[in-house]
Amino acid sequence: MDNIFTQDFWIHEWEKTKSDDTCAVHKGYATPEYWDKAAATYNKDKKERQNKKMLKTLDRFQEAGLLKKGMTVLDIGCGTGDLALELAKKGAHVTALDFSSAMLDRVAHIIPQQLSDQIDLHCENWHDIDIKKQRWESRFDLVIGFMAPALSTSKAFFKMMACGKKGFAIRGWAAKKPDPVMAALWEKIMDQPLEDRPQSILYKINLLFSMDIFPDIWFDTMAWDQTATLDQEMQNQLAFFKKVSPRPEIQLRQIIRTCLETMHKGGSISRQQKGLTATAVWVKDRW
Repeated sequence: MDNIFTQDFWIHEWEKTKSDDTCAVHKGYATPEYWDKAAATYNKDKKERQNKKMLKTLDRFQEAGLLKKGMTVLDIGCGTGDLALELAKKGAHVTALDFSSAMLDRVAHIIPQQLSDQIDLHCENWHDIDIKKQRWESRFDLVIGFMAPALSTSKAFFKMMACGKKGFAIRGWAAKKPDPVMAALWEKIMDQPLEDRPQSILYKINLLFSMDIFPDIWFDTMAWDQTATLDQEMQNQLAFFKKVSPRPEIQLRQIIRTCLETMHKGGSISRQQKGLTATAVWVKDRW
């Protein structure tokens, strides 16, 4: 039982999920192509934005002493940039990184002129970045990885921690109801039920405990609908299954379109996202 208190135990358990998870640690989501396609419909719904718990998050950063004018922030997997923008409004200088150029295009369109010099956009894959070459080691006051596939491995997680000099914040699914559209397609394409396990947030938190780091942790229930046109959903799902299925693309196209045509209403597809997220925030000088 002593093993449960060691870093090696949690790193091993984390890496073991790659073979246990039918999504293979969500590798279908781990491509720029998928997020380039998803960008058009991602974070559009008002309820989806409310689920980000922005004010609650900023309040927790404030309580931890991590919200100060002039602070430097690294936002890994920034997505559509809502958090980066809010931090810039508070006076932070944000390096917003994502490997999806379409996501960063959406960020660029929401940055007001008066904040343009406070948000630097980087279209790069976190796994490929040399933080020594970038001079990012211990550079940022706050390093964030919210719902980020980029932090799906322990190596990527430790790399994130190496960039911070004071504060860190992570968020991910702790539990998630299977997306019914994805589940239906998975069974038809992969010939087995989908066991869509959450990303690695709980392994990250337990790994922190094993390092004698005790973050502020909170859980939030999330629920919203994402709506896409039939063609948009077709492209999203094709980008996903091209990564996880050995079937040829022409066959995938036929299966996906046939399945989606039975689901669409009025030319659109609605997918429900529902689950529980965990957020952890910690400060170096409190370890």
